[in-house]
Amino acid sequence: MSSEHAIDVDDQHAVDTHHVDIDKQVKIYITVFTALMALTLITVAISYLHLPTGAAVTVALFVALVKGSLVACYFMHLIAEKKLIYAVLAITVAFFIVLLALPVLTVSDGYWIPEEHPAATAPATGGH
Repeated sequence: MSSEHAIDVDDQHAVDTHHVDIDKQVKIYITVFTALMALTLITVAISYLHLPTGAAVTVALFVALVKGSLVACYFMHLIAEKKLIYAVLAITVAFFIVLLALPVLTVSDGYWIPEEHPAATAPATGGH
């Protein structure tokens, strides 16, 4: 009978530990949600500052980077992932940058080639 009691105590301890873990996760989610709402309010407040376009875009991208990082790390559970996930993510970012640069590298209008003037390339006509 004592071994059954020990199993029941262990089960109860496991349930209590599980509830503590859930409470901890809920607190983290609420904290991240609060941070996201605060960053959204900061974004709106910054829009009323009438910053120059370059500064406004830089600040907006920084706030978006922080918000995206919070979502990816906590809501998508990437903060606890192994290094393999980060390697795959880095490769994905590298391919994304290459795909963005590809049109620039393969532009066919030859904007870097100097234009030749028609008079310089026209064949000389004989004076008969």
